[in-house]
Amino acid sequence: MIGHGVRGLVLLLTACILSTQAVAATVKVGEPAPNFELTLIDGSKISLEQLRGNVVVLNFWATWCVPCRTELPTLDAFYQQHASDGLKIYTITTEDSVPIFQLKKLFSVMHMGAAKRIKGPYGVLVGVPTNFVIDRSGRVRYAKAGAFDNDDLNTVIMPLLKEAPPASAQTAAN
Repeated sequence: MIGHGVRGLVLLLTACILSTQAVAATVKVGEPAPNFELTLIDGSKISLEQLRGNVVVLNFWATWCVPCRTELPTLDAFYQQHASDGLKIYTITTEDSVPIFQLKKLFSVMHMGAAKRIKGPYGVLVGVPTNFVIDRSGRVRYAKAGAFDNDDLNTVIMPLLKEAPPASAQTAAN
């Protein structure tokens, strides 16, 4: 009986590791970002193509994660300061968090986008929080597990916000 439980646990852990490696294999820093489609809390959808010309942060978090709960207000404050500079931040709640309806109060005070699901090769790498940063031209510039603090945001994102949008994004915006 115990053997079956251990075998099931080993299979589950192997699946988790393989799915993490699959994400890491398809989303590579320095390469074009794979497309995605976010389903936001209000049910609307947004894709990478719609965000072209902006610096995009995809933040995977969980309600039980203490570093995530510390990071969210930091990300939201940074977003408020830099949204007009072409910054888009989307938080994606992991499936092991509390149900979305229980998070409505939190989402109502956040300024950055909140998503209930994502289609595409993005996901938690080795733990939450996990952040992906995509530059204005659509290249992955950062992909790591671990919480951002203000120093990280200034080091990773500020240089990207200072880059000019690609000509195609400028034309599309006009």
